[in-house]
Amino acid sequence: MVVPAPAIAETVDAFHRGRFYLVQPSGRGHRAGMDAMLLASLVDASGPIRVADLGAGAGAAGLAVVSRLSSASAVLFERSPEMAEFARKSLVLPENAGLADRVSVVEADVTLTGKARNDAGLVDDSFHHVIMNPPFNDAADRAAPDRLRAEAHAMTGDLFESWIRTAGAIMMPGGQLSLIARPQSIAEILDACGRRFGGIEITPLHPRPGENAVRILLTAIKGSRARLQLRPPLVMHDDPSSHSFSAFVDDLNNGRAAYPRKS
Repeated sequence: MVVPAPAIAETVDAFHRGRFYLVQPSGRGHRAGMDAMLLASLVDASGPIRVADLGAGAGAAGLAVVSRLSSASAVLFERSPEMAEFARKSLVLPENAGLADRVSVVEADVTLTGKARNDAGLVDDSFHHVIMNPPFNDAADRAAPDRLRAEAHAMTGDLFESWIRTAGAIMMPGGQLSLIARPQSIAEILDACGRRFGGIEITPLHPRPGENAVRILLTAIKGSRARLQLRPPLVMHDDPSSHSFSAFVDDLNNGRAAYPRKS
C-alpha cells in the first residue's frame, strides 16, 4: 500500500493591506515578507507590461507587482513543485479574483539554457521586466532546517551567472532586471551582468541610521551602456528605538508606491 505524503501545513496571509493574499507553507519552507515587497516595488510602469518572476516561490513578488499595477501581467517561474502548488492555490483564492487572470505559474528551472530553456516556457525576448530574489546563502553555510527552506535559501554553483543569463535571454531589448540580494553578492552580480546589462543602479538598505546595509536593491537595463550609479540608502526604521518602518519604506512594503529608477 502506498502511503500518501503528509500534507504541508499552510497559512493564508494578507499583503498590500489586504489587496492580495498568499498561500504559504507554515513552519517550513521560505515565507515571503518585506524582501519580496521591496523587490516588487522596483517595477514601475504606466502601460501594459509582462513580468517574469524567477524563482517565484509562492509568488509574493509577482503578485505584488500585478496588485499595484493594473496593466501588468506576470509569469511565476518556480522549480519546486510544492512551492508552485502554493502559488496556484493563491490564484484561486476568492480574494485574488481581481488579479488572477493576469498571473500564471510555470514549473521550470531558471538555470536551463538554449532550447531546453525555451521549451520550459522561458522564451527569448518575451518580457519587459524580470525580477528575482535568488537564494542568498552559500551551500557551506549552516544547513536550513527543512528541504523547502534549503532549496529557497542555498545557492549552488555559479548562481548569479546562470540566473542573470536567463534574465538577459528572456527579456526584450531595453527591458529591466530587478533583484534584491545581500551586499556581499555585489561583485558576483556585477560580474554576471557583464555586457548583458548596463545602467546599473544600486540602493543599499539599512535597518537603522548608522547600521550596516543588510540588503541591496539593484536594477539594470538590457543592452544599456550607461554607467553604474550608487543611490542614497534606504533606511527601514528612522527612529533607532522603534520597530516602525519609515513612511516611504512602509509605502513600498504595502504597494502604495514604487521605487523608480533615477534614469
